[in-house]
Amino acid sequence: MAELGAHLTAASAVDDRPSIFEAVAQDSLMAALKPALQHLVKVLAESNPGRYGFLWRWFDEIYVLLDLLLQQHYLAGCSASFSENFYSLKRVPTGERRQQPLATAGLPKRQHWKSLLLLVLVPYLKGKLEKLVSSLREEDEYSIHPPSSSWKRFYRAFLAAYPFVNMTWEGWFLIQQLCYILGKAQHHSPLLRLAGVRLVRLTAEDIQALEKKSAGATSSQTHSIKTQVQSAVRKALGGIAFSLSTGLSVSVFFLQFLDWWYSSENQETIKSLTALPTPPPPVHLDHGSGTALLPKLKTVCPLCRKIRVNATALSTSGFVFCYRCAYNYVKTHQRCPITGYATELQHLIKLYSPES
Repeated sequence: MAELGAHLTAASAVDDRPSIFEAVAQDSLMAALKPALQHLVKVLAESNPGRYGFLWRWFDEIYVLLDLLLQQHYLAGCSASFSENFYSLKRVPTGERRQQPLATAGLPKRQHWKSLLLLVLVPYLKGKLEKLVSSLREEDEYSIHPPSSSWKRFYRAFLAAYPFVNMTWEGWFLIQQLCYILGKAQHHSPLLRLAGVRLVRLTAEDIQALEKKSAGATSSQTHSIKTQVQSAVRKALGGIAFSLSTGLSVSVFFLQFLDWWYSSENQETIKSLTALPTPPPPVHLDHGSGTALLPKLKTVCPLCRKIRVNATALSTSGFVFCYRCAYNYVKTHQRCPITGYATELQHLIKLYSPES
């Protein structure tokens, strides 16, 4: 009987482990959510830059704050991140095997804060690093802000080493997933291993405990002002999280479609659009400001008032400038200097004359 119980315990420990498809699917859910929200904020910012422009400029910081609140709510109440709870998974400490705690019990403090930092901070820093590398490469390619001689070696070495560092990072994740598929590892992601937790499926007891906790939170009454405020904050955050979870169950396909549409794999369509002839400038210019910047000679840059160097057009308005002038202005003001249309660095299109 003892041997039979040991076999059943081992079998249940294996069965509660999610498949690689479930594990990767919950990872891709959050990866698809941010680009979709980013596109929605971009549409709002372009439609009304004065009112919603700050959302686009500070999107990363606003998103990481909302992500922090969302993940904290789910880790504290469900022992799982938002996407893990969406796929009926929970986190348990790596050493827990025989008697796993209920999802409502939460994680130990050490694993809780490790999980929160790795869920929120690592993607934020990785995204910032990728943007920094992209900006440095663009500036280095066109020598817009060349580094001083003392920093030049480090500057070049950083740009040369980043692809290998990124390849090592992605290879680490791939090897961990292969080990998980072969049953040689308890974690499909190195971040779970660093947090000291592993993923398991929710049991019937977990689901009942979560339902009782939700029902008890709605029926409980608080008396002090402090507890009332805390309860209101929890209810508001829980309502937002529940609404987001319910909405995602309906629109997850739409979010993944947006992620595919605006991903690098679909850049051929964007390139075909940018290869079209430059559109003519708008005829409804503000004669008090916009036309005053236009020089009489078409070969003169409207910003520096000199013969253009590395002619570059803005796809949002059709006007042509020096590349350096347009880059610096758009990077600072996020708009066309002539028309005031909302513009980004990706809207810069270099022009090549037949002679070159």
